[in-house]
Amino acid sequence: MFRFILIRFGGLIGVLLAVSLLTFFLMHAVPGGPFDAMTAQTAQMIPLELVRNMEKMYGLDKPLWQQYWLFLKAALQGNFGYSYYASGRSINELVGEHWPYSIQIGVMTLAFSSVIGLGLGIFSAMNPGRWPDHMGTGISLFCMTVPSFVFAKLAQYVFAVRLGWLPTSGWYGWSQPRYWVLPVLANSLGPVLTLQRYTRSAIADVMRANYVRTARAKGLGKMKVTLIHIFKNALTPVVTVAGPMTASLITGSIFIESIFRIPGLGWYTNVSIGRRDYPLIMASTLLWTTLISVTYFITDIVYALLDPRVAFVKER
Repeated sequence: MFRFILIRFGGLIGVLLAVSLLTFFLMHAVPGGPFDAMTAQTAQMIPLELVRNMEKMYGLDKPLWQQYWLFLKAALQGNFGYSYYASGRSINELVGEHWPYSIQIGVMTLAFSSVIGLGLGIFSAMNPGRWPDHMGTGISLFCMTVPSFVFAKLAQYVFAVRLGWLPTSGWYGWSQPRYWVLPVLANSLGPVLTLQRYTRSAIADVMRANYVRTARAKGLGKMKVTLIHIFKNALTPVVTVAGPMTASLITGSIFIESIFRIPGLGWYTNVSIGRRDYPLIMASTLLWTTLISVTYFITDIVYALLDPRVAFVKER
């Protein structure tokens, strides 16, 4: 088991290094720089001497490999530097300010999509070929074919503009439920699709297993067979997607947060890309990658512990 964990942990570190390296050099490969973007936004020319002084202050005058090395050393200490636009404010401070909004919408989305996705998957699998199965398949196909940002705009037009039932945008935390509905619905399309399809497929496979037929042949009641033999084993594969999906949700959605004007980390990352705010782009990318990688790492271990068919075999 120790070797298994060590190999997975080594892969996690490798992924983080690869993503940071790729993001850093692609970010600098785009023509222009942060102060060119600043000039375009303010419609005022920044004196060349001032630009050079700012580049020297932020270390942008150094070779790229040296900039990356300095960034890597600081990031390992939890220091991502200062924003080019929010003068005097550290990246850690900005992330701490905007991330709670993304966590709120992410937790709400996870709760809603878990109930709907798991429910549809269970009812579809337990009623193959009948109307619950057709309904679940239809909803999952809708979630698959309609992009979340298209659904968000459509929902805004129908429920906010035409009907006037809900606000078009804004976010006021846990105290204003009216502002939750449209963002959570739009943000749930992907998770509902994933959970419904995984749950339906897993339960359908388990229902055809020999040990389920044996349990029924022994005369066990339908409820016992369902709860003990089917659900217990069928829902285990859902663990493989639940963890990474949770990490992805709580780091924010660029499209949903931008459309509904939610000041979360996803929205601020989108703004930082337009501004070429390199430190914030790197911090948000690494935060997302770290959460996804760590959840996959934990999921691998938990899945192997939960499923006796998975062993900590020697890897070659």
